[in-house]
Amino acid sequence: ERLAALEPYLHTWLAHQERDDYWRHGSVCEDYGAIEAAVLAVGGWADPYRDTVLRLLEHLDAPVRGLIGPWSHQYPDRGLPPGPAIGFLQETLRWWDHWLKDEPTGVLDEPMLRAWINDPVPPATSYPTMPGRWVGEDAWPSPSVSWDERPLGGPDDEPVIVRSPLHTGLDAGRFFPFGNATDLPPDQREEDGRSVCFDSAPLTGRVEILGRARVRLRLDSATPRAHVIARVCDVAPDGSSTLVTRGVLNLLSRKGRERAVEWEPGTYEDVEFELNATGYAFPPGHRIRVAVSDAYWPWVWPHGERGRLTVRPGRSALLLPVRDPGADAGRPPIVFEPPEQAPPLVVTVDPPVGARPERLVTHDVATGEWVLDVDPNYGGSRTYPDGLRYEESARETYRIRSGDPLSAVASSRWTIRLRRGDWDAEVVTAVELRATAEEFIMDSSIEARANGETVVTRAWHRTTPRTSA
Repeated sequence: ERLAALEPYLHTWLAHQERDDYWRHGSVCEDYGAIEAAVLAVGGWADPYRDTVLRLLEHLDAPVRGLIGPWSHQYPDRGLPPGPAIGFLQETLRWWDHWLKDEPTGVLDEPMLRAWINDPVPPATSYPTMPGRWVGEDAWPSPSVSWDERPLGGPDDEPVIVRSPLHTGLDAGRFFPFGNATDLPPDQREEDGRSVCFDSAPLTGRVEILGRARVRLRLDSATPRAHVIARVCDVAPDGSSTLVTRGVLNLLSRKGRERAVEWEPGTYEDVEFELNATGYAFPPGHRIRVAVSDAYWPWVWPHGERGRLTVRPGRSALLLPVRDPGADAGRPPIVFEPPEQAPPLVVTVDPPVGARPERLVTHDVATGEWVLDVDPNYGGSRTYPDGLRYEESARETYRIRSGDPLSAVASSRWTIRLRRGDWDAEVVTAVELRATAEEFIMDSSIEARANGETVVTRAWHRTTPRTSA
């Protein structure tokens, strides 16, 4: 019955491209005052949900504490990259014991925010442990963090054209890092070469940032619909470029996500948008780079018309949330207990047969097509002590041809199988998304099998107008 009533969520999501009641009804920011329970908000700098922690600290009236480490989308005690791991179970137990048992565990004596500041590192797609240190803030926004506005150019600088290749973004890394070998963005030099870059002079001292940087751009768009993407990178003296943070603005949403407002080509406007929250230390001798592009595939679906941006550097700026280096004076060091976990189940893990690379980029120079093949590395099989065997395999493919935004295609095929004794259940799903200039086209299917025989099969073909995407 559930499979018969199933409707792929992609259909629903693309039917709500603006921020309407569908999104508002489940969004905390619509009424922070509705939350009365005490909140311990936890995130990681490599996790896309990290911004939520800072928003909750800023807006909740209920008792709240925040904890942000270097972690990916994993529990902080698991020891998966990037570390270091902490005794997260002990932290949660302290929280529950205080609020549910009235025990004096000291959780409210902790700073409102405990955050990890990443020390500079060469670019890599995985770090077993990030160098850095814990810092504490007794309030958020914090009085120890101030805005440092850095213009992207001088008042007499000529306008610059931003027209990035459509495959810009292939070195973005994984949207949901899970502690795998190819999660994080590699050296950004190739991405920087596909963008327009604004570099600072070599730094004369250490610059620590904590929070959400902002970018303000004075720009014009040659098309009514366009995106602008800004990345902030740490550029070492050898030229290597480490991604620190990034952000995207759909220019249709520059007046708010509730409605789409097309751009009037030939008109300059000031746009400002936030980048993802982070804690990072730029060292002396390095440069701070702002890289601006109008494409970021496959994280951002391209609009239907090939565009071009014109940016006025002298009227544009990077705003960094710089933390006072003396803010830690007199504060005791922030420490955590080592991780503790129950003894794990004895599980037999068999690697997948014919395993593929986690992320493989290919380029057909004859057709101009770029292909990103992703194996999320959930593959292989696990056999549990009770005999249950769990198998999962997935493949995601993203295609785009140079110069043709309507060539973008995203597809996914996912298989999950569970079996034990004389029963065997398997589900196979497939999705493909493409678009014309006017609409999205979605083809989806699901097949459920019991003991090798198909018991349910369904397929969908849907289209929906492109209103904001």
